[in-house]
Amino acid sequence: MKIISYNLRKHSASGELISLCERYAADVLCLQELDTHDMPAVIGELRLADSTSRNRLGLAVYYRQTRFDALETRTFSLKKSLHDRVLTPAHERLIGTRLYDREAERELIVASFHAAPLTALNSLRRHQIHSALGELWQLGPGLPTLMVGDYNYPVFKENLSNKVRDAGYDLTLSDKRTYTRYKFFRGHFDLATSVGLDIEHVETLPRGTSDHMPILVTANYSTDAAAPSPVVSTAPADFTI
Repeated sequence: MKIISYNLRKHSASGELISLCERYAADVLCLQELDTHDMPAVIGELRLADSTSRNRLGLAVYYRQTRFDALETRTFSLKKSLHDRVLTPAHERLIGTRLYDREAERELIVASFHAAPLTALNSLRRHQIHSALGELWQLGPGLPTLMVGDYNYPVFKENLSNKVRDAGYDLTLSDKRTYTRYKFFRGHFDLATSVGLDIEHVETLPRGTSDHMPILVTANYSTDAAAPSPVVSTAPADFTI
């Protein structure tokens, strides 16, 4: 299956979505920084599962309705940064959808995530990632899970990857940088965290209007996905420190 994640930069790249999904035959589309009051119910062959409602610039998940059934969608508030409290509040930084894959005859979780901005510490973003994985586990305990989005994590990704791995998940970077707008903040900001899935490839797609480049995740179910390991079937271990 193919999943695209794209930070629209305050909705400015919304006009690119139909051609983007058609060109790369996306099965799922996960969006960040979209105007939730100006999003269609359908983008090409993808239908809106749901979007956040408490932020004007929020998150959404779209899915290919010829392959998937959307069983449940939840939005989640995560620990707030000082930026959220003082400047532009972001009440919801995670949206997760439990899908039934009719082709594979099984369920999975797909989520769009947007971490705190660069003004926050990496420790806060690790806390948000940990909390997000815990919330998604509650949405579908033991199910294959993919969380994609803007992690806003410019440095020390090896440390983050180790902590995510210790919690039973995989963190996957794309083949090229996804953010190059500022000289001192370049790198892989848009990432994929998964469990119960084999990530074949994460490709950085060509730049559009946004300051982020979209990523395309190609994934298959792990061979043991039908019988999750004890690590997968329990809540994620803490990696906030």
